[in-house]
Amino acid sequence: MGDTWTGEKVRLRGVEPEDWRGFRDLARDLDGVRAADLVRPPRSDEGFRAWTAERAGRPPGGETFRLVVEVVADGSFAGAVTVGETDRRAGRFRIGVEIGRGHRRRGYAAEAVSLLLAYQFGEERLHKCEVEVYAFNEASLALFRGVGFVEEGRLRDHEFLAGAHHDVVLLGITAPEYRSAATG
Repeated sequence: MGDTWTGEKVRLRGVEPEDWRGFRDLARDLDGVRAADLVRPPRSDEGFRAWTAERAGRPPGGETFRLVVEVVADGSFAGAVTVGETDRRAGRFRIGVEIGRGHRRRGYAAEAVSLLLAYQFGEERLHKCEVEVYAFNEASLALFRGVGFVEEGRLRDHEFLAGAHHDVVLLGITAPEYRSAATG
């Protein structure tokens, strides 16, 4: 039983007030934002400082939370993972991951997702994780499939962004499937 929050490449940790620059950089990467969310009007540096300070002051855990993805080798801010839409009765939750442009394609997202799943399945006793990915986001589809997620459906023309409607792919993984993928 090692450190729940640290892998070979990344560490998941709570948000600190000084992380505001990392979150600002994630928000300014419009290609990355568009692949996962809606593009929003720019926020001021003071807005990012206040937003990050508020999140840093939140108690850990709960039904919805965000953790920073930090590179083990140098302590740099690589991105963030989120948990949301937790349904404890059904044992279900959703996650999201965002990795900054300079840290992509290094295995950080996959390891961060694996650490988060191990915690949610092992410590929180949840049964299933779901994600929604835009059908055009090939990198995220490959990431989640590589971790063991299975496509469960597709919502056609479900979201509107960048001037067009796009399909959303629903993927899921259960705790037994994750354990099997992690050990096999």
